[in-house]
Amino acid sequence: MKPTLFYYGALGAAIVCELIGTTLLQKSEQFTRFAPTLFMILFFAGSFFFLSHALKAIPIGIAYAVWGGAGIVLTALIGVTVFRQTLDPAAIAGIAMIVGGVVMVNAFSNSTMH
Repeated sequence: MKPTLFYYGALGAAIVCELIGTTLLQKSEQFTRFAPTLFMILFFAGSFFFLSHALKAIPIGIAYAVWGGAGIVLTALIGVTVFRQTLDPAAIAGIAMIVGGVVMVNAFSNSTMH
């Protein structure tokens, strides 16, 4: 396996863990439900664990932009599909700009790997 693929795989795992942790944050009902709160903590810890491994080869600004941007987009999608929340046009436009920024950084920046 190529090292680049491994580090982006770690970043992907960090994003998935953060997404699950954030979903469980909603399910924890302000930390009043034990199981969702416990698993939320574990998934957030896992997210930072995997993010720390990604940072061995991906610059922190790039990794954090991808991690944060993907987390925002995917969390918004979970909010819409799972929690039946709505997004207005301004929210959709803002999320689209985040996606555009992450794509621009990864497609055109020379800073994506050490």
